[in-house]
Amino acid sequence: MAFAQADAVESEVQRNISSFRTHRWQDHFETLENGVILSDTSSRMLQYWSEDGRVSKIYPTSVPLTEDLTRLGYTRVVRKVNGPSWRPTPSMKERNPEWPDYVGPGPQNPLGTHALYLSWQYYRVHGTNDTRKIGRRSSNGCIGLYNEQIQELFALAKIGTQVKLI
Repeated sequence: MAFAQADAVESEVQRNISSFRTHRWQDHFETLENGVILSDTSSRMLQYWSEDGRVSKIYPTSVPLTEDLTRLGYTRVVRKVNGPSWRPTPSMKERNPEWPDYVGPGPQNPLGTHALYLSWQYYRVHGTNDTRKIGRRSSNGCIGLYNEQIQELFALAKIGTQVKLI
């Protein structure tokens, strides 16, 4: 009897396997000028729309560990780096004094293979070499993607791409 009830409930409930909550760009941006990136920190996903509206992508992400590390609002892409180097921010170094002062490009780099630098100091959309982080609260403020997906987004986004974190 319990199985029959569970099946009846299951057939009435629509499930989103990915658990992403998708958005319409028009609800967050006035135009698609330069393309737009919307990162939803609650559902841990990032959406991209091209300037002409023909390209739309959805990617799973890692998000900041805590609310106090999460910055929300509007920013833009100001720099793109293939093979970024990484330096911990002063607050990261304070929390983790054992961390190195610098990590060059490569498999040990927390920024992965590509990084989109935002107009907010220390914030980036970047890849990760630790794929366990995607879909989790695991970053120190940045939005992380699988390396294959940041490579694709890197090719699509340009300097001046509008970005909003919600």
